[in-house]
Amino acid sequence: MNNKQIQKNVKSGYAAIVKRNTKKSFLPKIFQCCDPKEMASSIGKKIGYSEEELKNVPEDANLGIGCGNPTSLASIKKGETILDLGSGAGFDCFLASRETGETGKVIGVDITPEMVAQARKNAEKGNYKNIEFKVGEIENLPVESNSIDLVISNCVINLSNQKEQVFKEAFRVAKSTGRIMISDIVLLNDLPDYVKNSVEGHIACLAGAVRMEDYLNAITKAGFTEISIDKQSSFPIELMLNDPIAEKIVRENNLSEKEITDIANSIASVSIRAKKSETSLL
Repeated sequence: MNNKQIQKNVKSGYAAIVKRNTKKSFLPKIFQCCDPKEMASSIGKKIGYSEEELKNVPEDANLGIGCGNPTSLASIKKGETILDLGSGAGFDCFLASRETGETGKVIGVDITPEMVAQARKNAEKGNYKNIEFKVGEIENLPVESNSIDLVISNCVINLSNQKEQVFKEAFRVAKSTGRIMISDIVLLNDLPDYVKNSVEGHIACLAGAVRMEDYLNAITKAGFTEISIDKQSSFPIELMLNDPIAEKIVRENNLSEKEITDIANSIASVSIRAKKSETSLL
């Protein structure tokens, strides 16, 4: 499947997530949750967000589809310009906005117009003045070169099958002393073919995941240095199931609880940081 087709599928899939309602899940009973917002809050706590962070953003910003907290390890300074790749409904942008303050700026880029519309609505509701949301591709960012202090992303780069290009773009827009802080998922074991080859698998943050060494190599090839893994943990099974697209995989393949758990255990959530130092430019 080429990247343009993946992008098309991701747009429609994530548009559906924005519009999802509180219909009862058809998942195995142990995984059911009647309220997506409650599940999103629960997932947020499991992947590293504090109770205060979850409460201090607009209500509709947390969709429960991240896999880490890239702002918790980023050491954001007042006045910095922050870029969020795949900003969704704006959750991490709002947290970054609080840290960089009125003298700083936050830019969110997302390929799904419905997500950007929701993020702008959330920003207006929360009276955020230093955030701008743009529709755009993370492989071809609508952002000026050498303009960003910190690039963050939360469980989005795995959706692209051009990961090296994504990191090259992050390198391009970063200032000479810029840095990245990425939360994403990587594979510990190969996934079943019905997941790897499915449209739904890509939208549910599964099929696009690659082995850890391949992910780190993409960052290195882009030019970043001082690459480190700050955190690695097992992938929360609730995260895999917190959108109707992942539910479709479960339903159409009639997966048992064990099969669902095996898929989740093949995936790890990681937080990675790196720098664009002066030596990177030589």
